[in-house]
Amino acid sequence: MDQSANFADKLAIGLALAAPALALLVAAWVRGVQPSDAAQIWRRLQHAVGLGLLASVAAGVLLAIKPGQPAWHGLLALTPLSAILTVLVQALAGVIASFSGRYLQGDAQGIAGQRRYASALAGVLASVQLLLLADHWLVLIAAWAAVGACLQHLLCFYSDRPFALLAAHKKRLTDRVADIMLVAAAALAWHEVGSGSLSQLAQHVAHQSAQGVVTWGMQTAAVLLVLAVVLRTALLPVHGWIIQVMEAPTPVSALLHAGVVNLGGWVLIRQSALLEASPVARWLLVGVGVTTALLAGMVMMTRISIKVRLAWSTVAQMGFMVMECGLGLYTLAALHLIGHSLYKAHAFLASSSAVQHTRLQQMRGQATPTAWSLFTAPVLTVALVASLQDLMAAPSWPWWWTTVLALAWAPLLWVPAQAPSGRSRLMVLGAGATLLTGLTLLATLVHALPLGLKDTPDDAAGWLVALAMGLMYAALVVLQRWPHKMSAWRRWSYAGFYVDEIYTRVTLSLWPARWTPRKADQHDVTAPSSPLMATHD
Repeated sequence: MDQSANFADKLAIGLALAAPALALLVAAWVRGVQPSDAAQIWRRLQHAVGLGLLASVAAGVLLAIKPGQPAWHGLLALTPLSAILTVLVQALAGVIASFSGRYLQGDAQGIAGQRRYASALAGVLASVQLLLLADHWLVLIAAWAAVGACLQHLLCFYSDRPFALLAAHKKRLTDRVADIMLVAAAALAWHEVGSGSLSQLAQHVAHQSAQGVVTWGMQTAAVLLVLAVVLRTALLPVHGWIIQVMEAPTPVSALLHAGVVNLGGWVLIRQSALLEASPVARWLLVGVGVTTALLAGMVMMTRISIKVRLAWSTVAQMGFMVMECGLGLYTLAALHLIGHSLYKAHAFLASSSAVQHTRLQQMRGQATPTAWSLFTAPVLTVALVASLQDLMAAPSWPWWWTTVLALAWAPLLWVPAQAPSGRSRLMVLGAGATLLTGLTLLATLVHALPLGLKDTPDDAAGWLVALAMGLMYAALVVLQRWPHKMSAWRRWSYAGFYVDEIYTRVTLSLWPARWTPRKADQHDVTAPSSPLMATHD
């Protein structure tokens, strides 16, 4: 029986490793061979992604049949959540690879440019898959660094675009600082545990917590890990690069926002035991997360460009995700990670249709919500979510989180004042209530899945988050009903509250850029010589 179980564990890990191995083989082939045409490049990549998807699904099925945590020499481990995420990554990679082949058809970069693009895309895919399987500090650090290194080639695909170079330059600096912090966190934790295994680290922290004494080394490692995640996840104040990277091809934006930037949330969930060892680390996540979510959400409401609005939306959603981890709501953070990946991949790949939809909305005019719906929507949302929780007799999340969700979902119940009849308004309310019901059921279903996650809600921090969401909703109400009173705020909000301008000055003073603008850009106010204009629409 032990031999059979050991074989099943090895098979599950082997199947999970097949996906990054195939991606690396394609990357090496694209780099070393001169394809006869561009179509051959994308066929090879799509075939590799398809086989990797089948292998990931097989690994997940094997894990479902034989519950546990297959591991390999303390370096790799397959958990229920990582099995789901590997399938998700492979599926999204297949869609993005197919879209990229059509998007770059006839591109001025030619076959050579598409070779570089496909090779870098395969490298990012392999690195992300390896990171999802990491059960050792060395694998985690190396895989995350490899993701950034491969992504640089995609961000700078159009090397003559100043803002793309500026964004890549700023991201390179934050990545290197994050690497240093990760190495420092790993050194402290390794010294305490005597091993670099993340599973043994979780057991060690649980043992210390049971005794009521968590060493300063563990707590410092947790804070360093949080700071590294903040730098890698485009949270304030280092968020500017993800806004300026809109100069990269649209499939790169989809890859970045749907997969790469979400990795910080996965690392926090994977290291939840270490976070529990340090209240300072958790409060730091809550503070940075809620500040990022509020400010980025306000900025997003003032932007016009579809892709820039989506980028600011990603910054806000990353703030919510790390905030959920700081609050100890790891299951909701996992749901948020999966939902955000699917939504942002679709949003960026369908951005052209979004432009058309926005123009149609502008032609019809803006729909101002009625005053009564603005004030009753949060109350109705709280009542609906709480009633569904009681009806399903499911393990409910804390009451303060129900309030936070109600304030976040309340705009779904806004009724436009331009609705021609009472029947139309009831239809709007019915559609919003249906969507709210679906979201609540989905969140409850995720809580019922055996993901191996243990939530530890922090009620004190929950009060702070609920208050912050209340302030944001009040700002939304004022903006909808009395927009003329918010004119001064809109100017500051459109400028991103000048946070990135300060960060850009500091970045270029510490690490000056080494690119040379084109002659046409040397007198252009939007060139890197004037980086403070970098947040333009």
